[in-house]
Amino acid sequence: MPLRLAHAMRALGKDELPGQIRVRQFVYTLDQTIKHDFFAATGFYKDTFGNRAVGKFGRRISFYGLPTAWIGRWLVAREVHFYTRLSDVPNVPQVLERAPTYFLHEYVPGKPLKRGEKTPDLFFAQLRTLLEELHRREIAYVDTNKPENILLGEDEKPHLIDFQISWDLMGLGNNFVNRWWLRRLQRGDLYHILKHKKRIRPDQFTEEDRKALENRGVLINLHRLVTKPYFVVRRKLFKWMRAKGWLLPEGSK
Repeated sequence: MPLRLAHAMRALGKDELPGQIRVRQFVYTLDQTIKHDFFAATGFYKDTFGNRAVGKFGRRISFYGLPTAWIGRWLVAREVHFYTRLSDVPNVPQVLERAPTYFLHEYVPGKPLKRGEKTPDLFFAQLRTLLEELHRREIAYVDTNKPENILLGEDEKPHLIDFQISWDLMGLGNNFVNRWWLRRLQRGDLYHILKHKKRIRPDQFTEEDRKALENRGVLINLHRLVTKPYFVVRRKLFKWMRAKGWLLPEGSK
């Protein structure tokens, strides 16, 4: 039963990521599995010239008899939608190939945002400008609370990846309720980067930043109330499963 649960919690079940992906005349070979969680599996790929790319594969198995493969296809389609909308933004990687169950996008040389590692002086100002550009296009990134989704590129600039839960006006339409919801999500985008700024560059954290952080609003309080117990349980479950050898060490993080 525990092993069956471990497989059910993985997007591809018992299977690993595909060994190769063909993009027109190029063949990309799996170089490293990065993440394998409930909704998607992600890995680094290399072509014959050593160029890296990132492959993301949506869930394709059921969950104890419940059909969930459709969720994987839906998430792939909506994430490609956001990458396409932002294809002219230099700080967002380009999609190289897509299919109903996966897509491949450019690799961004750099590293995830991390506490204890100082960012360049202009980093957070540039990150805010990047998010404001998304907001101008009626998009909310939504996932700025995860520092691993914000990359410090080798060019010393911020780059965004993983638009799986991003939001815009396309799905539910350009109406009052959806616009209200979008504005609340965009406010959350800026709130979370202030949290990262406070931890990583306290020397740049201003009194204005402090006031904005304290005024976090109902939506953020609700998010904290709902997600905190979920992630406590989830973290302990995956830690136990990895210790038992039922989940990859690089599995859901």
